[in-house]
Amino acid sequence: MSADSHPTLPPVRLHSDAELARDALGAPLFARAVRLARWAGPDTRVGVGGELAGDQLPEAAAVLGLDAADADSAGYASQAWRVAVDTGLVDVTEPEDDGGESGAEGAEGVEGVEGAGERFGTAAPGEDLALVTSGAPGDVLDLWLAALDTVLADAAVPDLDDLVDALDAGGEIDFDRLDWNPGREADFLDGVLANLYLLTVTESGAADGPIPLPVLAASMVVPDDMGEPTDAVLEQVSDAMMRLDDQFRQLEPIGLVQFRPVDEELMAEADGPLDAETGGADDEDVSRYGMVRLTPLGLYGIRARMLEAGVDAPAVGELAEKGADVLLDAVSLYSENAAQAEIEQWLAGREQPAAAAELLAAARGDDEGGPLRRLRCQQALAPAGPEAEPAVRSVLDDPELGGLARVWLAERGVSDVPAPDPEMVFWLTVDTIAAQLAADGETEELPLLMETLTAHHAGFFEQVWRVEHPSTAYVLEAMGRLHPDRKAAKEARKAAFKARSRRPA
Repeated sequence: MSADSHPTLPPVRLHSDAELARDALGAPLFARAVRLARWAGPDTRVGVGGELAGDQLPEAAAVLGLDAADADSAGYASQAWRVAVDTGLVDVTEPEDDGGESGAEGAEGVEGVEGAGERFGTAAPGEDLALVTSGAPGDVLDLWLAALDTVLADAAVPDLDDLVDALDAGGEIDFDRLDWNPGREADFLDGVLANLYLLTVTESGAADGPIPLPVLAASMVVPDDMGEPTDAVLEQVSDAMMRLDDQFRQLEPIGLVQFRPVDEELMAEADGPLDAETGGADDEDVSRYGMVRLTPLGLYGIRARMLEAGVDAPAVGELAEKGADVLLDAVSLYSENAAQAEIEQWLAGREQPAAAAELLAAARGDDEGGPLRRLRCQQALAPAGPEAEPAVRSVLDDPELGGLARVWLAERGVSDVPAPDPEMVFWLTVDTIAAQLAADGETEELPLLMETLTAHHAGFFEQVWRVEHPSTAYVLEAMGRLHPDRKAAKEARKAAFKARSRRPA
């Protein structure tokens, strides 16, 4: 089995929906959106796009407990209102087009002449607001995902200074001068988050530490086959870092990430592009260039978006209700730790005798994936108790499972286990090495395993090439490369040639 057959993304261990829903309700931006939705009423006025009337932003900020004197408060209130509208927490009725005529009510409450003659629509709490308190955790998470979409769309837009600089004489945005393509920017941010997800998810479920911003920026800019990055590439990494610094500041309030921004003093000190040499720098130095980590809610959110886009992004526990055949096929492509976690959840709540019998039946097969299925089956049966013994004994005479059964019984000190015949020993040896090659490739430990499995069998290579196993020649070729004993390696190569020669073309 080649590495290309493994899934692109390893399985992630997610928190429960209830825990994630609590995290969603506690995300500052989402919580603000909920508060504004409850505040909305007959006196709330909105513009053509559903945005809150400018003169009501101070009141909205006050509802959120923000300091009206803070220049950023109106922006925070406006953003929270937009999230409330986009998620359905607020229903708006936009003003009707009166053909340019103005109503007297349109100028009420507007300071000076700004907005004079403007007509306003109305707003009220939306039906979905009730889901915040009475809905299931999944309902809350759906609302949060809708809020995340809004925030991601905002994060992909250039900042205000860039937009102002790109205005032409007629007050329109010159997109060529801005060098901004909405689709390209959205794809870049999706790619960043996908890379962050991949860097976060590990064999044990999720990484413990944050990811340095230079590492994430480099993953988007530096080609995989590039050795020493050129100055031009380093400048692109620096530009990407600053872009991500701004975007992650916007994504933190929705609960997607925990973010330590780039040190402003570092930016002031820098003469030219920022360049974090993470290889030799200590943790404190690296952290000055920014650190980011996906929260448990963020892992859930990015995985949900990838699933919607058709990406295979498995999660530990999603196979719990599937059959053993589906389980073994799936975990054959997982790392050992992830496979163990998935198997434990599958076994939970199942009766041991029935589960053991189902696993053994699913482990059969002379296809390419068979050896690794049997290895995972052995892993799944390892914690089983005496209740599983009848199911294991029932396959002692099975040519594919008999060796596995004998190992399981011997490990438990069972005394009446019949000795395997030589053909079964050779078959099990080939199957075991084929499984290890499929699981981990040519590891440093594999030569020792090969030596251990062949050391006690005189004339092993004179007989093993006759074994009727689909991986016999493949395993012997690997032993010819990896066996630590040079004489044995040479014998393995000769045996591989014989095995290839006897197989029909």
